Parts: sequence; C-alpha cells; structure tokens
Amino acid sequence: MGSRDGEPSLGYLSRKETEVKLPRPTRVKNKTPAPIQITAEQILREARERQEAEIRPPKQKITDPTELADYRLRKRKEFESLISRVRWNKSVWVKYAKWEESQKDFKRARSVWERALEVDYRDHTMWLKYADVEMKNKFVNHARNVWDRAVTLLPRVDQLWYKYIHMEEMLGNVAGARQIFERWMAWMPDQQGWLSYIKFELRYNEVERARAIFERFVNCHPKVSAWIRFAKFEMKNGEIGRARGCYERAVDKLADDEEAEMLFVAFAEFEEKCKETERARCIYKFALDHIPKGRAEDLYRKFVAFEKQYGDREGIEDAIVGKRRFQYEDEVRKNPRNYDTWFDYIRLEESVGNKDRIREVYERAIANVPPAEEKRYWQRYIYLWINYALYEELDAQDMERTRDVYRECLKLIPHQKFSFAKIWLLAAQFEIRQLRLKEARLLLGEAIGRAPKDKIFKKYIEIELHFGNIDRCRKLYEKYLEWSPENCYAWSKFAELERSLYETERARAIFELAIDQPALDMPELLWKAYIDFEISEGEFERTRALYERLLNRTKHLKVWISFAKFEALAMDSEVEEDIELKKNCLQRARDVFERAVSYFRNSAPELKEERAMLLEEWLNMESSFGELGDVNLVRAKLPKKLKKRRQIDMEDGPAAYEEYIDYLFPEETQTTNLKILEAAYKWKKQRVASEED
Repeated sequence: MGSRDGEPSLGYLSRKETEVKLPRPTRVKNKTPAPIQITAEQILREARERQEAEIRPPKQKITDPTELADYRLRKRKEFESLISRVRWNKSVWVKYAKWEESQKDFKRARSVWERALEVDYRDHTMWLKYADVEMKNKFVNHARNVWDRAVTLLPRVDQLWYKYIHMEEMLGNVAGARQIFERWMAWMPDQQGWLSYIKFELRYNEVERARAIFERFVNCHPKVSAWIRFAKFEMKNGEIGRARGCYERAVDKLADDEEAEMLFVAFAEFEEKCKETERARCIYKFALDHIPKGRAEDLYRKFVAFEKQYGDREGIEDAIVGKRRFQYEDEVRKNPRNYDTWFDYIRLEESVGNKDRIREVYERAIANVPPAEEKRYWQRYIYLWINYALYEELDAQDMERTRDVYRECLKLIPHQKFSFAKIWLLAAQFEIRQLRLKEARLLLGEAIGRAPKDKIFKKYIEIELHFGNIDRCRKLYEKYLEWSPENCYAWSKFAELERSLYETERARAIFELAIDQPALDMPELLWKAYIDFEISEGEFERTRALYERLLNRTKHLKVWISFAKFEALAMDSEVEEDIELKKNCLQRARDVFERAVSYFRNSAPELKEERAMLLEEWLNMESSFGELGDVNLVRAKLPKKLKKRRQIDMEDGPAAYEEYIDYLFPEETQTTNLKILEAAYKWKKQRVASEED
C-alpha cells in the first residue's frame, strides 16, 4: 500500500535503505570557556528576529472599532473552540481570562474564571490567580468575595488564608484580618498558623491577645515545642513568674513524652538564666530520674556542664556518675548478655551506695539468663549471683535476702546437665557463719546427691574434720570413693586420715584396697604414698615386698632407682656406726641395680638412654658410700656417647636430618670387634686359597 503524495511506503524498501546512520559524536578538544558567553534566551531571540518575512506572523494594526470587534470575536471563537476540545487544560483557561483582562473586559474575564473554577474548584492555584487579578485591578470587594469562597471551599490550604489575611492587613483592615485569623483557627491548623496569628497581634502590640492565643495554641498542640515557645514569649516580655508557670504546667502534662528531654533542658536553662542554680539542679536530677536512659544523652551532657560551672566537688562527681550510668545503660540495652558491662555497672552503683538502685541493677542483670544450657555460657553469668549474695551479706547485711539469693540461684542452675560447686560451698559456708550447721550439712548433702564434685567432697570433709566429726569424715570418704573409685587423691587422703588417728591397720587396709582397683588416675602417687607410709612405720620388709609387687606391674626406671635408694638407706642412723650392716645395705642396692641393668640389657635393649641414666645413679650411689663403694665396678659398664645423624621423614621437600645421642655399651663393643676379626680372618683365608690356585 502506498503512502500519501504518491511516495512509496517503507514496506517496499530494502532493509539497508531504511537504516539511518547516526552521526558520530564529536569530541570537544578545547574545553576552555569562550570569551563571549551566549545564553539560550539570546539564541532564541536571534532566531525569532532572523525569521524570514513569509514565515513571521503578520503584525496587525487595528485602527477601526469595527475591525477591533471582529478581532475580539475571532479571538474569542478561537479560545472557545480550544476550551471545547481541552476543557481540562487549566493553562488555556488562564490565557483566556488574562486576554479578556488585557482587553479591559473584566466582566468577561470574571466569567471565564468562574467557568474555570466550575471545571475544578479544588485547584487552589486557580483561586490564587483569580484573586490576584481582582487585587491587581483594585476590585477589593470582588477579591474579598473570591478569597472568602476559596477559604470556605478549601480550608486546609494555608496559602489561601495567608494571602487573604495579607490583603486585609495591607488595606489596613486589622479587625477584618483578625476575624479571618479566628475563622482559620477554628479549623485547628498546624503550629505555623498559630504562630502567624501571634506574630500578627504582636505587630500591633496586643500582648494580652497574643497570650490568650498562646493558651489556645498549647491546648490545640500540646507539644513540648509549643510550651517552650509560650515560656520564651513570657520571658521576652519580662514575665518570669508566668514563664516558670508555663514550664511547670508543661512538666505536669508532658513529663512522660518522648520529647520531655528537650523540655527539661529548656526549663533548667531558664532557671539558670534567672540565677536559680538550685532550682536548675533539682530539675536536672528530676529529669534524670524520670527520663529513660536511652533518651537522656543531651540531658546528661548539659547536667555535667552545669555542675562543672556551678557545682561543688560532690555535685561534679554525681554528674559524672550519672553520665557513666547513661553509658552503661546504653551498652546493656544493646547487648543485655554482656556480663562484663553489668559488673562495671554494678561496681559503679556500689561506689555510690544507693541500696535500692544497686539491688535493681543486680535484679536486672541476673534476669538475663544465658540462652543455652551449656556450662561455658554460664561461667561468667554465675558470678553475678555470687556478687549479689556477697553484697547482701557483707554490705547490706540482710541475711534473709542473702539466703534467698543462694536459694534462687540453686533453683535456676540445671544440675542434671552441669553444676557449680562454688555456689554450693558458698551457700553452706554462709549458713555456717550464721551458726546453722544443720542447714549447711543439708546443703552439702543435697549437693553430693544432685551434683557430686571433688571440690564439694573435699570441702565437706574439711568442715567435718574441723569440727572433729571423724565418723562423718569416714562416711564422706566412703561416699567419695563410691562415686570416684579411681581417684588416688581420695584414697591417699583417707589413709592419711586413719594414720593421723593412729589407725595403722585401717590405713594399710585402705592402701591395699586402693592398689587393687582395676583403674586409677595417678597410680604412681598412690604407690609412693603407700611406700612412704610403710617406711614411716619402720616396716622395711613390707616396703621391700611392696617394691617387688610394684615391679611386677611396671619396670619403670624411676621404680628401680627408688627401690635401690631405699635399699641403700633402709637402716636407721645406727647403720652409720655398724660397718657390716652398711655393707649389707650397699650389697642390696647393688643387687637391685644389677637386676635393673639386666632387665634393660636383655628385655628392653631399645631403652639405651634409661639404661645409661640408671648406671649414672648407680655411680653416684657408689661415690656416696666413700671407701665402701666400688666406682670401678660401675665405670666398666658405662657406655660411650656417640653423636649421630638420622633422616627425618618429610611429606614435601628435600630430606632433612637431625642429630641425636646414641649409647655404645662395652658388650656391644666386644661383639663389634669379634665380628671385625671374624671378617678379617675370612678374608685372609679366601686370599690364601686364591694364591694357591
């Protein structure tokens, strides 16, 4: 299908023909400003001036009334035709009305404005332009009519009220402007409207009227900023009593408001200006007690500055404490389970000494229970309870509250999963200090039944031993060993208790039971304690038998050395005067060393270092015996120290070597020499045979 004017349509053109090559953007190389700057308005004006004559619109000169009537008729037809097509376009109505105004036909212009308002009367700009036209042409009553209708239909558009009032004030109609303000205030506008009314009255020195408007203003907008403006108004007029009354009424009504901090700061600064420093201090303190700490940052800063300027040392310290208190409140609000912050906060309150506040902070702190029942989360938290109980006992000296704190803490801890022996012991010790031994025993018994721990058993036994209750101590040791039969410490202490009571057989029986246990946590300490016990009792044969039993279980180097030393010192001080007995002791010690050397040579040849250490101890013992000792006996068995290198296994990289000390014993040297001689003899025999061949 072809296009108009006989031109072919684009459908018959090829794709390449329809492609349009866009010009490439030119690069501006010189970016310095031109010496002569030309604005866009100048460019447009020159374009209009340089239009060709046939393109320019013709200039029409009207010299005849008939011709003027024809021009007006034609123009009105154009506007009416345009309005019939785009009735909703407000700019067309405005142009039409202004054209009629330019023709000085105000009735027709007014008619156009009225028709435009019928289209959309909610557009306040149309009312403003309509009224401006009436005022510009000094039709005051018509303008009043327009303004009156506008504010009646659109009472929430503040600009209409401002313009209306401004017109009346410019005309000197103060009473009329005041009447318009009253009509406006009946709609309860925002703060700026009320303040404009107050400024209007103050321009004419109507202070009482302004005060009455302020009263209505703070009732309509009961906000902190409104009351502060009211008080400053009274202060500006020299009415200090009235200003103070405004602040006091505001505090009564808005003490719990979110913006109360600003009110208290303004009130305190007002009293400070009036040289009433005590009043200002009371206001600051009242505000700090009633405003939440999270909203009192500026208040604390102002209070500290006030105290630094007017206060004494105590007042400054109180202000600084208050500021630190605010910081701690902010931190615990952000992270309530940061127990270190609670400790610092509590320490601050304890330095002040207000019991109620200290207890309040403690209660708030312990209310933040750890989220999970795992001991690592509770280890720091539990000290809050401990500090709370110690404070109630030592500082507040309220024993019932102390007992309640311990009781509530023990209820809170999940003893089935974990427990804290410290809490049980502190609670029991508190009851002992109160001379309530029965209650302390009940607490410790409950602790053993619900959450037995080594520390609880040890402390409970210590308490009963302090009071001399031996039977209770024995029962506790029995319970202790029933709960933990592998605990060598408990066995040793139980035997030590019986020995201190000269119950030798009981102690020996306990040691026998202990070493017969299938599993022990530190058996070497238990055996040592048993051996020391027998030595202290002078039972050398029993001790020797114990060493033999121990060697049946372990052949450790320390056991051999200890056994040999025992044999060397087995006799009492009379041995020093009896040479034969001393020789017997030395011979027994040598026998032990011989057995040890034989064991390490035959059964554990890889333990060369232990064998060398054993020989060193033997040599030292021989030296200590003086003339009776035979040092050469041991020196013949001492090894040679050889420094060697060995390869270290490395996962990546080149092989590495380390140095170590190896020991070469005499029998190993002889064996090596024999092997060398044997190899030499074999080599010589082979050589002789080859020569004969």
